Amino acid sequence: MQLSKKTKVIIYIILGLFAIYFIAPFIYMIFSAFKTESEAIAYPPKFLPSEWHFDNFKKAWESQPFGTYLLNSILVTVLTTIGQLISCSLTAYGFARFEFKGRNVLFMILMATMMIPWDVTMIPQYMEFNMFRWINTLKPLIIPAWFGSAYYIFLMRQFLLSVPRDFEEAARIDGANAFQIYLKVFMPILRPSLILVAVLNMISVWNDYLGPLIFLQDRSKYTLALGLAAFKGVHSTKIIPMLCITIIMIIPPVLTFIFAGKHIVESTSGAIK
Repeated sequence: MQLSKKTKVIIYIILGLFAIYFIAPFIYMIFSAFKTESEAIAYPPKFLPSEWHFDNFKKAWESQPFGTYLLNSILVTVLTTIGQLISCSLTAYGFARFEFKGRNVLFMILMATMMIPWDVTMIPQYMEFNMFRWINTLKPLIIPAWFGSAYYIFLMRQFLLSVPRDFEEAARIDGANAFQIYLKVFMPILRPSLILVAVLNMISVWNDYLGPLIFLQDRSKYTLALGLAAFKGVHSTKIIPMLCITIIMIIPPVLTFIFAGKHIVESTSGAIK
């Protein structure tokens, strides 16, 4: 149905108002980070600071070793994302394009693991990692990601099932083996799914608090989320430092989603094209 120009304008205005309503608290938080403590808690609240204090971020950042926390978070996020992309794409490729006995049963078992909450496996995992002497290291946060995730495998498998077999057969005629087909044919086709998995994993790992809390003890190993929680305990009565560190922490996920948003919504038609 073709909408009139007037109707489109009205729709855009309504959507814009809704967007302003939901983004207003976030904008207010950013402006409040440049205020003084007294001005931040003043009532009625002021939207813009009377005087901009840009050094609030520097003081909050230097109050604890947030540089170390940031490096740990980047290391864990990058390595887990790479591990998820490699392991999940390989597993999804096997389930989607190979015929073997028990394939459906194995896939159903894999999907059944999604119904087991992490709270149930938390203690057995801790005992296992303790036996490997991985406690108080970043290994428990990184290595499990290299064995894949059932949800991400499911996403990629469904994507691969929708790809015509003509691509695969043409590559086989040209002499490509199974791994070459995976690497040179299906990996480019999987690009939208790979970006989606990377964004979802990045946001999940970057904001993960419970995992680092359980497996890490030394402050030098803390991730940014755990460091922020410890910072909150020390500065529970100070609003400005908390706002500054929170804003710094949410910048990477927001930028990742903004730049990857176009690729997330791509479908198989783009790959076929």
